[in-house]
Amino acid sequence: MSRIAFIGLGIMGAPMAGHLVRAGHEVTGYDVVPKGLDALVAAGGTAADSTAEAVSGAEIVVTMLPQDEHVESVYFGDGGVLANAKPGTLCIDFSTVRPETSIRVAEAGRERGLRVLDAPVSGGEKGAVDAVLSIMVGGAEEDFEAARPVFEAVGKTFERVGGSGAGQYVKAANQLIVGGTYALAAEAIVLMEAAGVDAKAGLDVIAGGLAASRILDIKRDTMLRREFQPGFRIDLHHKDMGIATAAARSADVSLPMTAQVAQLIAAARAKGYGSLDHSALLKVVEDLSGRSS
Repeated sequence: MSRIAFIGLGIMGAPMAGHLVRAGHEVTGYDVVPKGLDALVAAGGTAADSTAEAVSGAEIVVTMLPQDEHVESVYFGDGGVLANAKPGTLCIDFSTVRPETSIRVAEAGRERGLRVLDAPVSGGEKGAVDAVLSIMVGGAEEDFEAARPVFEAVGKTFERVGGSGAGQYVKAANQLIVGGTYALAAEAIVLMEAAGVDAKAGLDVIAGGLAASRILDIKRDTMLRREFQPGFRIDLHHKDMGIATAAARSADVSLPMTAQVAQLIAAARAKGYGSLDHSALLKVVEDLSGRSS
């Protein structure tokens, strides 16, 4: 088993770190919020007072951070990963950030003798808690193989999809599909309810046919009840759609549906729904139809 530093013990990082402890790894974690540290200690891990302390002596460094600026600070800061990890350390960044950020971190890491993988995940809080995340990995094949014990502890599906930054492109593709599916599920609910149809029965039938999806499986009932307790917040999906639209520009492709969904998510945030689950796109679609609940 490995000595692992885990930086970022938030809504998803904390359960992921706990799974690594239960898999037999020695996990030392750091987060600026005490709640995450308490969860790690309760799971059998060790709390550090800084990133530098957590990273010192680690064989593997794992990061799970909200945005690009957090990743850049944790890796490039004076007390960060690049300045404190020993040569040969395997760094796995589970954060969802711009591909350019992941490439920059990987290049800087290689200059210091580190092995870096970008490994954004899909599955939300429930996927993290249940250790069934889908993991999209960019980096060298040998580093991917070395990271298997970590991926097996926190995920169900994991694939290397290319070199550095590739994982972030696949995550952008994932997020545009997720956002689009939520938007269409919301429109389906509004249509059925406006027509006087039993929307619950309708969604049950739809979920058993060609339009079946993981989103309908786990979210249709809460959407019908207008329960939007966040598993993945609108604010974060807004950030991810910005990554997706920027990735489209860098790849020189046109993604018109992605742009439309990005605007719906931006509208949700502008309406003050940023702290709600991304299934709250239903509220935006209702507003557009004059059917606010």
